[in-house]
Amino acid sequence: MKPAKLLFGTAGTPKSSKKRNSISGIERVHELGLGCMELEFVRGVKMREGTAREVHGISEKEDISLSVHAPYYINLNSAEPEKIDASIERIYTSARIGNLCGARNIVFHPAYYHKDAPEKVYERVHRLLKLLISRLKDEGIEVILRPETTGKATQFGSLKENVRLGCEIDNMLPCIDFAHLHARSNGAENSYEEFASILELVEDELGREGLDDMHMHVSGIEYSEKGERNHLNLDDSDLEYAELMRSLKDFKVKGLLICESPDNEGDALLLKNTYESI
Repeated sequence: MKPAKLLFGTAGTPKSSKKRNSISGIERVHELGLGCMELEFVRGVKMREGTAREVHGISEKEDISLSVHAPYYINLNSAEPEKIDASIERIYTSARIGNLCGARNIVFHPAYYHKDAPEKVYERVHRLLKLLISRLKDEGIEVILRPETTGKATQFGSLKENVRLGCEIDNMLPCIDFAHLHARSNGAENSYEEFASILELVEDELGREGLDDMHMHVSGIEYSEKGERNHLNLDDSDLEYAELMRSLKDFKVKGLLICESPDNEGDALLLKNTYESI
């Protein structure tokens, strides 16, 4: 079920959790007064079905919305067919286990351009994801696949590409990573006007539904002329997060906002408190 308001939460288990597991993480997110958590399957989907069902039960008990970040090693534009097949299976398995957890949004980094033209890569990614969505539907796995905006120009996943996928494929919407957009543009996409322009594009292409069902990543970020280098805490970065929160409030955005800062819980609370103070 999509949230009726904007929820704030952590990428993975909060640092102050008693144990480094998903159940303890959900309980700590609730204690902190946050509303969501992203399950990090980034090194592989290792969660068993029984554990996934336990996670679902705890998330419902604590009223915490869950999402999933699929493994990092996904490339739907690999020159090696076996790597494409493996990438599809990683997204599929993330969706299957995530669905058992009660997670609705499945986030992933789609592909690299390599030396191919962006439109050619788009066509390949589109075809493969449409087939995967059909497979998930046939198996009754009810999730939203969320290709993430990526932090380097060498990576498939610009804002326009991911919004376009959301327009053209059912059960697919973008995950907008504002830190990645900032890094990918080498320091732009960092003012109220630019944040508003991003949200206007979403609304123009996906309708009001696009803003009522957003999935976002926010953190500080270090970058170079080549794009993303690594994530930072918000106050150690140049990201104008207060202006971002103002734009989200002005556009009445709903959905999940996941904080990927090294201090995931501290910055998630900072974002929530900043938003609520506006």
